[in-house]
Amino acid sequence: MSVEPVARLPQDLHIHTVYSTGDSAVRPEQTVELVTRIRHADVLGVSDHFEYILGETFERYSRDLRSHELYVGTEVDGWQWVERAVETPVDYYVYHCRDTAADYSAAERLAETGRPVIIAHPLVFPTDLDRVPEVCLVEINNRYIWRSDWRRLSPYVERFRFVIGSDAHQPNWLGQNVARTVAAELGIEETVLFGETVLSRSR
Repeated sequence: MSVEPVARLPQDLHIHTVYSTGDSAVRPEQTVELVTRIRHADVLGVSDHFEYILGETFERYSRDLRSHELYVGTEVDGWQWVERAVETPVDYYVYHCRDTAADYSAAERLAETGRPVIIAHPLVFPTDLDRVPEVCLVEINNRYIWRSDWRRLSPYVERFRFVIGSDAHQPNWLGQNVARTVAAELGIEETVLFGETVLSRSR
């Protein structure tokens, strides 16, 4: 029996590559070229850690992603990086919002740019979602969701839009099976950014 490519996922905007030079979880094989070749999702973006793509590196990073027809994102680790991040021409932010007043204010600052702000790992840091601006999206990602009591997200299903991501640092992490199982059990609606599609999940 011949092997056929699997169907693509709707979206994956939380992917890291070798541009995240200080992240020990990233494998040298995790290149922009490899992510493009696998192209496991219809809407595909890379969100390398902001602190590793500053300055001249960002110009190269942005050109590289756009030449491969990928959306340009970045993962911002807390309020300390936000003022520089808002001046950086990305398509979207993946944001670490810890439980501090400064972090919640910084989430609002990112949202003021009009670019999508995705709250990552809210159960890990943890994040008080009651204090997060409702314009933000909440991510369920494959890397961490199984480590927490994901049922704690249930009260927020109607309040926020949700996205599903892989948080892939290695080629074998480019998938979302666990995250999608959780999302289906929560009965969320998955928001697909940069398009008009919203995929409903049964409630």
